[in-house]
Amino acid sequence: MTARTPAPTPRRSRPDPPRRTLRPPSWLPVDRYILALLGTVGLAALLPASGAAAHVAEGASTGAVALLFFLYGARLSTREALDGLKHWRLHLTILGSTFLLFPLLGLAARGLVPTVLTPQLYSGLLFLCLVPSTIQSSIAFTSIARGNVPAAICAGSFSSLAGIVLTPLLAALLLGNSAGGLSADALLKIVLQLLVPFLAGQFLRRWVGGFLVRHKKVLGYVDRGSILLVVYTAFSQGMVAGIWHLATPARLGLLLAVEAVLLAAMLALTWYGARRLGFGRADRIAIQFAGSKKSLAAGLPMASVLFGPQAALAVLPLMLFHQMQLMVCAVIAKRRAREADGDPGTEGTPVTPSAAPSVGRITPTTTPG
Repeated sequence: MTARTPAPTPRRSRPDPPRRTLRPPSWLPVDRYILALLGTVGLAALLPASGAAAHVAEGASTGAVALLFFLYGARLSTREALDGLKHWRLHLTILGSTFLLFPLLGLAARGLVPTVLTPQLYSGLLFLCLVPSTIQSSIAFTSIARGNVPAAICAGSFSSLAGIVLTPLLAALLLGNSAGGLSADALLKIVLQLLVPFLAGQFLRRWVGGFLVRHKKVLGYVDRGSILLVVYTAFSQGMVAGIWHLATPARLGLLLAVEAVLLAAMLALTWYGARRLGFGRADRIAIQFAGSKKSLAAGLPMASVLFGPQAALAVLPLMLFHQMQLMVCAVIAKRRAREADGDPGTEGTPVTPSAAPSVGRITPTTTPG
């Protein structure tokens, strides 16, 4: 008999090592929308809209912004807005932070011209200080931090509505000829582009509210697409007017440093100031996030109307501040949430992100507001 040769033992293949992908840190909320904003600026630099195309882009951006504010109005619950009026001290505090403290700090920065900031960049920085607060990102960050979410909803909405009137008036008073002056025609354009669509959304909310809730994700792309279109139009006008030689890399670096100081000052003033005024922790969170932030969605169309061809440089500080406030406030919101989880005696009712109202609630890192 011949001995059987044992079958060879199959070799076990080693699992492939996991592929390492380069990802930003979890505390650094740089997402695809921010990259899309940068790509839009690059597209406007390479292929700016000019001639007939510029008129088409301007008309499209006007319609896109009107649609954006229509959606804002349709998402806001009228009952929640009326209930929010009862908390008048909180709303006055946020409005004071937005339209009083911010402009005062902006005026104080006038001493940085021309050694740190050029006159054009300073005009954009001061305009940034006059823009109303955000709606969506204020809600999202307040929710994450276990703050007073209904107050954040109402405060952001009231600030946006007040800004339709206050921002142009303050721009005419503080910026003067830099903003082209405030005419009845400019104010009418802002009202028709922002306020009328918002009120129309409120009026039609009874019939379109359910549709907006069911298609919230798709309509989020409409929000972000509207902002991208306005950015492209504004920066195209800047390229055609040839104003970008006024913004050197060194000047932009100094601008970022100034904006970092501005944001830090407002975060500290809103938090500790609200404590001195006797607000509870949940209210202080809403005041800090709604009172220290600025709206890209509201600022862009206003700058286009007020500054004309100079709008590109006017909105550049606002775009940089927008990304900075998202990054910093994301870190603060998570820290506030950890504090709330570790302190059972925290003032105010904890609100989890999943429990936040559906009105305008989106992920903080993707908000265009």
